[in-house]
Amino acid sequence: MLLKKTIVGGTFDNFHKGHRDLLQIAFDLSDYVVIGITSDQFAQRFRTEEVESFKTRSGVVRHVCNEFGKEFKIIEINDFYGPSTTDPELVAIVVSEETSLRAKEINAVRMKKGLKKLIIVEVPFTLAEDGLPISSERIRRGEIDKEGNLA
Repeated sequence: MLLKKTIVGGTFDNFHKGHRDLLQIAFDLSDYVVIGITSDQFAQRFRTEEVESFKTRSGVVRHVCNEFGKEFKIIEINDFYGPSTTDPELVAIVVSEETSLRAKEINAVRMKKGLKKLIIVEVPFTLAEDGLPISSERIRRGEIDKEGNLA
Protein backbone atom coordinates (compact mmCIF):
# COMPACT_ATOMS: atom_id res chain seq x y z
CA MET A 1 0.00 0.00 0.00
CA LEU A 2 1.33 3.41 -0.96
CA LEU A 3 1.49 6.28 1.48
CA LYS A 4 -0.80 9.21 0.80
CA LYS A 5 1.66 12.11 0.87
CA THR A 6 5.45 12.24 1.24
CA ILE A 7 7.88 15.14 1.35
CA VAL A 8 11.50 15.41 0.26
CA GLY A 9 13.66 18.51 0.12
CA GLY A 10 17.03 19.80 -0.88
CA THR A 11 19.04 22.15 -3.02
CA PHE A 12 19.25 19.78 -6.01
CA ASP A 13 22.24 21.69 -7.41
CA ASN A 14 24.10 19.95 -10.25
CA PHE A 15 21.35 17.33 -10.35
CA HIS A 16 22.97 13.88 -10.17
CA LYS A 17 22.30 10.17 -9.70
CA GLY A 18 22.06 10.56 -5.91
CA HIS A 19 19.29 13.13 -6.30
CA ARG A 20 17.46 10.85 -8.73
CA ASP A 21 17.76 7.91 -6.31
CA LEU A 22 16.33 10.04 -3.48
CA LEU A 23 13.37 11.11 -5.61
CA GLN A 24 12.83 7.57 -6.90
CA ILE A 25 12.38 6.28 -3.36
CA ALA A 26 9.97 9.11 -2.50
CA PHE A 27 7.86 8.29 -5.57
CA ASP A 28 8.04 4.54 -4.91
CA LEU A 29 6.59 5.12 -1.43
CA SER A 30 3.83 7.54 -2.18
CA ASP A 31 0.91 8.56 -4.36
CA TYR A 32 1.82 12.24 -4.02
CA VAL A 33 5.23 13.82 -3.39
CA VAL A 34 5.98 17.35 -2.24
CA ILE A 35 9.45 18.43 -3.30
CA GLY A 36 10.89 21.41 -1.43
CA ILE A 37 13.72 23.10 -3.30
CA THR A 38 15.76 25.77 -1.57
CA SER A 39 15.43 29.33 -2.80
CA ASP A 40 18.47 30.99 -4.35
CA GLN A 41 19.04 33.07 -1.23
CA PHE A 42 18.74 30.16 1.20
CA ALA A 43 20.87 27.84 -0.94
CA GLN A 44 23.67 30.37 -1.16
CA ARG A 45 23.83 30.94 2.62
CA PHE A 46 25.76 27.74 3.22
CA ARG A 47 27.96 27.54 0.15
CA THR A 48 31.11 29.27 -0.96
CA GLU A 49 30.63 28.33 -4.61
CA GLU A 50 27.84 29.55 -6.88
CA VAL A 51 24.68 27.44 -6.90
CA GLU A 52 22.51 27.02 -10.01
CA SER A 53 19.41 29.23 -10.03
CA PHE A 54 16.13 28.02 -8.51
CA LYS A 55 14.61 28.19 -11.99
CA THR A 56 17.29 25.85 -13.38
CA ARG A 57 17.21 23.46 -10.41
CA SER A 58 13.42 23.26 -10.26
CA GLY A 59 13.19 22.80 -14.03
CA VAL A 60 15.49 19.77 -13.94
CA VAL A 61 13.65 18.30 -10.93
CA ARG A 62 10.27 18.86 -12.64
CA HIS A 63 11.52 17.09 -15.78
CA VAL A 64 12.75 14.08 -13.79
CA CYS A 65 9.60 13.92 -11.64
CA ASN A 66 7.38 13.90 -14.73
CA GLU A 67 9.05 10.61 -15.68
CA PHE A 68 7.72 8.93 -12.50
CA GLY A 69 4.12 9.32 -13.68
CA LYS A 70 2.69 10.33 -10.30
CA GLU A 71 1.38 13.54 -8.80
CA PHE A 72 3.87 15.94 -7.28
CA LYS A 73 4.27 19.55 -6.30
CA ILE A 74 7.48 21.56 -6.29
CA ILE A 75 7.68 24.37 -3.78
CA GLU A 76 10.37 26.93 -3.05
CA ILE A 77 11.58 26.81 0.54
CA ASN A 78 13.41 29.49 2.51
CA ASP A 79 14.26 27.47 5.62
CA PHE A 80 15.17 23.93 6.63
CA TYR A 81 11.57 22.83 7.18
CA GLY A 82 9.28 24.12 4.44
CA PRO A 83 5.76 22.75 5.00
CA SER A 84 7.04 19.63 6.78
CA THR A 85 6.21 21.06 10.22
CA THR A 86 2.77 22.38 9.29
CA ASP A 87 1.11 20.07 6.76
CA PRO A 88 -1.13 17.58 8.63
CA GLU A 89 -1.56 15.41 5.50
CA LEU A 90 2.11 14.46 5.30
CA VAL A 91 2.86 10.86 6.27
CA ALA A 92 6.58 10.45 5.52
CA ILE A 93 9.78 12.34 4.85
CA VAL A 94 12.57 11.00 2.65
CA VAL A 95 16.05 12.16 3.62
CA SER A 96 19.67 11.42 2.85
CA GLU A 97 22.14 10.29 5.50
CA GLU A 98 23.37 13.86 5.86
CA THR A 99 19.91 15.28 6.55
CA SER A 100 18.43 12.58 8.80
CA LEU A 101 18.95 14.66 11.95
CA ARG A 102 16.88 17.43 10.37
CA ALA A 103 13.98 14.96 10.01
CA LYS A 104 14.15 14.23 13.74
CA GLU A 105 13.99 17.99 14.42
CA ILE A 106 10.97 18.21 12.13
CA ASN A 107 9.21 15.47 14.08
CA ALA A 108 9.93 17.24 17.36
CA VAL A 109 8.37 20.44 15.99
CA ARG A 110 5.38 18.48 14.63
CA MET A 111 4.78 16.88 18.02
CA LYS A 112 4.83 20.30 19.74
CA LYS A 113 2.20 21.45 17.24
CA GLY A 114 0.03 18.41 17.87
CA LEU A 115 0.74 16.81 14.48
CA LYS A 116 1.63 13.16 13.91
CA LYS A 117 5.28 12.24 13.54
CA LEU A 118 6.44 11.57 10.00
CA ILE A 119 7.82 8.21 8.99
CA ILE A 120 11.51 8.91 8.35
CA VAL A 121 12.95 7.10 5.36
CA GLU A 122 16.72 7.48 5.29
CA VAL A 123 18.29 6.85 1.91
CA PRO A 124 21.97 5.86 1.88
CA PHE A 125 24.39 7.93 -0.16
CA THR A 126 24.73 6.94 -3.80
CA LEU A 127 28.40 6.16 -4.28
CA ALA A 128 30.67 7.10 -7.14
CA GLU A 129 32.92 4.48 -8.69
CA ASP A 130 35.65 5.42 -6.18
CA GLY A 131 33.36 4.43 -3.29
CA LEU A 132 32.83 7.99 -2.07
CA PRO A 133 29.43 9.72 -2.14
CA ILE A 134 28.32 11.50 -5.29
CA SER A 135 27.93 15.19 -4.49
CA SER A 136 27.36 18.44 -6.31
CA GLU A 137 30.64 19.76 -4.94
CA ARG A 138 32.63 16.81 -6.32
CA ILE A 139 30.97 17.28 -9.71
CA ARG A 140 31.71 21.01 -9.66
CA ARG A 141 35.38 20.30 -8.85
CA GLY A 142 35.55 17.92 -11.81
CA GLU A 143 36.35 14.82 -9.73
CA ILE A 144 33.33 12.86 -11.01
CA ASP A 145 30.47 13.21 -13.46
CA LYS A 146 26.76 13.25 -12.55
CA GLU A 147 26.59 9.46 -12.71
CA GLY A 148 29.56 9.02 -10.34
CA ASN A 149 32.14 8.08 -12.94
CA LEU A 150 35.66 9.34 -12.25
CA ALA A 151 36.61 12.25 -14.47
